[in-house]
Amino acid sequence: MFESFIRRKPAVAASAEEALFHSTTFTLTTAVPRPAERCGDDRLMPQLRVAKLVSDQAERLMRVRNVTAGGLMGEVLQPPRVGERVSVELSSQKIPSTVVWIRQGMAGVKFDQTVDLGELLAGRKPRHGFRPRPPRLEVACKASVRVGKVYYTVDVHDISLGGMKVEPIEEYCVGKDVVVVVESLRPIKGEVRWYSERRAGIVFDQPLEFEELAEWVGKRLEVASLKATMLPRLGL
Repeated sequence: MFESFIRRKPAVAASAEEALFHSTTFTLTTAVPRPAERCGDDRLMPQLRVAKLVSDQAERLMRVRNVTAGGLMGEVLQPPRVGERVSVELSSQKIPSTVVWIRQGMAGVKFDQTVDLGELLAGRKPRHGFRPRPPRLEVACKASVRVGKVYYTVDVHDISLGGMKVEPIEEYCVGKDVVVVVESLRPIKGEVRWYSERRAGIVFDQPLEFEELAEWVGKRLEVASLKATMLPRLGL
């Protein structure tokens, strides 16, 4: 078992995407990471990788603090239960896993099988001219999209820190600046980047903050859980 670890440090002129890649710690061990007594430098928090946890009940964002060959540790608002089965989506990989501990908004996840850290690192290293796509959360909600003086009421299919997929919308909107309003989220400026069969991809001018999107998802989970609890009592 290795005791050393690799911490990638961003170059002075590194892009935002490169900084995101370089700040999560990859430790050469098969043990699941545990929280240290002293928290890391909060100034690095915006530069940590973001993964997606998918379970039977919900999809959640996780800000990854540490990754080993055997698991990972990260911050999760509305964390899953200990023992819950999840799939970790990181570096374009989907890794079957189990939640093994929870502590003050942090969670430890054990991979079913050890992973190749070299492949995981290679999968996240930004290529020249390539912008890594943040994890997308599948949602079902309404939004208002303003294109110039025209307003569209659309269905949101998925959302990430960097954008969303919506429908219906018109093809002429491609390349247009838009303002998106989703319930409980602030108005978001962006641009329509692609269009296909009345569906469109919107890229935000400024990425959402992790806490902002994670809290929004958490509220939706709370409402869904409350509805699931109340409906049987009402005989519905």
